[in-house]
Amino acid sequence: MNQKVLIVGLGLIGSSLALCIKKEHPLVTIIGIDNQKTSEEFALKRNIIDQRGTSMEDAAVLADVIFLCTPVKSMLNQLNVLGKLPLKKEVIISDVGSTKVEIIEAAKKAGLNTFVGGHPMAGSHKSGVTAADENLFENAYYILASSEIEKQPQIEALQKLLQGTRAKFVVLTAQEHDQITGMLSHLPHIIAAGLVNQSKIFNGKHPRSRQLAAGGFRDITRIASSDPQMWTDILLSNKEALLELMSSWQSEMAQVSTWIENGNKEAIFQFFYEAKETRNQMPVHKEGAIPAFHDLFVDVPDVPGVIAEVTALLSKAQLSLINLKILETREDIYGILQLSFKRQEDSEKAKEIIEKETDYLCYEK
Repeated sequence: MNQKVLIVGLGLIGSSLALCIKKEHPLVTIIGIDNQKTSEEFALKRNIIDQRGTSMEDAAVLADVIFLCTPVKSMLNQLNVLGKLPLKKEVIISDVGSTKVEIIEAAKKAGLNTFVGGHPMAGSHKSGVTAADENLFENAYYILASSEIEKQPQIEALQKLLQGTRAKFVVLTAQEHDQITGMLSHLPHIIAAGLVNQSKIFNGKHPRSRQLAAGGFRDITRIASSDPQMWTDILLSNKEALLELMSSWQSEMAQVSTWIENGNKEAIFQFFYEAKETRNQMPVHKEGAIPAFHDLFVDVPDVPGVIAEVTALLSKAQLSLINLKILETREDIYGILQLSFKRQEDSEKAKEIIEKETDYLCYEK
């Protein structure tokens, strides 16, 4: 495959896509564009890209495939610019945005008839070109948004080009995509942020709650740490689906309030029972609309050097941590060290190594 691929935006997703394409198709020439020139320089130096584009306009007319890997609002402007350029007739244009209806409508309006919406459901705690990872998309779902029969050749071409991602491709309509991700990703982010903001007010009245929040509360609201600007753009871009979902959520919470007020024990029980049964039937597959993390908990003594000891063991085994924190929910001689990994196999290997090299108890929840 001897093509020119233009990647606009050399952040985590764009640079990781470049690595995956180069690994599977070494003859492809990858041109990179980023508004941070230092990112372009780094990508070129580390062989993530083959060339730096002088501008999106100049590079786009040479490209056989174009990936827009920038924030949603930036993509809308870029699509408008691309629509005015003398692009190759068969050029395939795609994106990696978290919403699809608005982007696909903008592409149609710009006359970009070979555009196929894309959304790789993968992420990391790291960001930027320095976090590029050729394994980022492995076993993750990669959505291609189109239901038009005439787009099938472009979809198949993209799947072939992106084989190196080792992702699981799913084809949806733009409407299906936005409704599904709205329910499984966007609404949970809103709820998590709301819980954290509410707890901030609550902490002012009950300072002790901040310490107790270090446990389960912190875990279920982990996604509230996401980039505020990115989520502002996502919510405004998926407005129609989210307004409907939020209305349903508010109605359900109002119903629960009524049950509590009236002491309706049966309805409350059924509410939790149905949630438990539904969750238990969810697929075990970990890569979904919200990037999954795998937590390993280690009981460690409160002595100097214990954290360094554990992290040294992980470093020696070349295991990459996503996050590390000490849970302050117990008041005895042992603390709980929480180690977060992106992959289940990394968590399992870490457990094996720590238990072999130390006397510390390891467990997963």
